[in-house]
Parts: sequence; C-alpha cells; structure tokens
Amino acid sequence: MSKVDLHIHSTASDGRLSPADIVHKAAELGLTIIAIADHDTVDGIAPALLAAKPFPQLKVIPSVEISTDAPSGEVHVLGYFLDYTDRRLRSTLDRSRHSRELRAQRMIAKLGELGIRIEWQRVQKIAGSGAMGRPHIAQAMLEKGYIDSLKEAFAKYIGRGAPAYVEREKVTPREAIELILRANGLPVLAHPLTVNDPEAIVIELKTAGLAGLEAYYDGYTADEGKQLVSLAKRHALIATGGSDYHGLDDTTETMIGGADVPMESVRQLMALAEQRALNIASS
Repeated sequence: MSKVDLHIHSTASDGRLSPADIVHKAAELGLTIIAIADHDTVDGIAPALLAAKPFPQLKVIPSVEISTDAPSGEVHVLGYFLDYTDRRLRSTLDRSRHSRELRAQRMIAKLGELGIRIEWQRVQKIAGSGAMGRPHIAQAMLEKGYIDSLKEAFAKYIGRGAPAYVEREKVTPREAIELILRANGLPVLAHPLTVNDPEAIVIELKTAGLAGLEAYYDGYTADEGKQLVSLAKRHALIATGGSDYHGLDDTTETMIGGADVPMESVRQLMALAEQRALNIASS
C-alpha cells in the first residue's frame, strides 16, 4: 500500500465518506499525504484540515477536481495546494454546482423515458450537501433494483454515450488551469487515458501552465502507467497519482492508498509549490 493518495472524493461531492472519515481512514492505514479532490467543489477541504489536526503524521493537501469540456471529450483537471478561499475559484465552482443539478434533473427525465423511475427528491437526499454527481443517480437506481451494481448504471445508462447521458455546462481545460493558477495552485491532468489523444492534450495544456499528469491511477495496467510516466518526462511534467476513491463499491474500486504513488511525486509537487509561492511573494 502506498503512503500517498492524491485523488480521493468525499461527501462534499460524490463520495460516500465524509472528509473527516477519509482523514481517519487514511491515518489508520498509515498514509502520510492525501489530497481530497472533490468534483467542482472545495467544501470538503476545511473539514479535512480540521480533522487532520490530531494526526500530525498525516498531511492533507488542499485540492479540487474540475470537470472541463474539450473536442476530444471530457477532461478533468486536478488542482493541488490551491487557495481554496479564493473568491473567483469558489464563484466558478458554485456555477458548476448549479449546472450539475440541472444536468441530474435532465438525466432523471431521460431515465423515466426508458422506464426507469427514480425521484429527484431521493437523488437530492443521497447527495446531501455535496455537489451532485452521476453516482448519486446510480445509487437511486440501485436502491430500486433497476441495476445490480453502480458500474452497470454507467455502462448501460448514464455513462458518456449511453442513452440517459446528458452533457452539462463546463469550463474549458485552459480556463480550469487558469482558475487553478490564479488560486496559486498546481494544475495536473487527471486520468489522461480517458481522452483519445493524451499527448496532444498534454502538449496543448503545457502551454497553459499544466504542471503534471496522473500516471499512477486506478485501472491502469503496468504498461499504461509506464507510458504515462514516459509522457510526463518527455514534457517535463510531474507524474502524480491516486486511487480516485469514492467509497461506492468496495468490492471493485481501488481503496485509499491502493494506487502505487511514489513519494518522489509528492516531493516534486511540494518543491514546485514552494518555488511558485516564493516567486509570488517576491513579485
């Protein structure tokens, strides 16, 4: 098990564990550095930092995962070490949150046309105070017996290209990188193999300020991981990684600390974050 996990989701977005529960679980497992990077929200950061105070051996990196849209498909950009109190960041994420709710309502309507009847109020209750996501819809479907697993919901109904899938308003990858940089964060391309031509995206986003890409990730084979590490080296980017843990299905998903992320990745991120902070302070 790795001592590092730079990609975890909490109830602030579409995870099943609260930020405090994630911190406690990570501490119990012996992790030393984690990043709670919720989808389009930073609401889980303050509770996680508070929960980590009794665990001096565990560092929580303020992070976010921003959903963006590009011609090649959906691109997610992670932001590390950012100022989560930044007003522009929070305002943009608030608009994204509203877009998620509108999208969920449209997906529920499409599911209804397919004979799958789930209630908006139930999806709201499952999401709670967190940013609404497709896993919340999948959970409502599972409860009513329409599917046998959450993954089935995505494969058959609400995944990209599936009959009940709905696009939502998103920023572009460049806009996400700009937003993260303005909040003094480090932008990293999440799960690069979800796009058709990862190297083309990397080349484009490097000019915008991309600092790294996720090479150590749930579901990647050893060869795919090596290819991504090589891609990062070719373009002078930091190879990061994480479990992308949501706590949705413990029998199939990678657990916290389950992705083999080298400590050197974090050292490089921290060094770059410190360097940029010094540059900002001296400007």
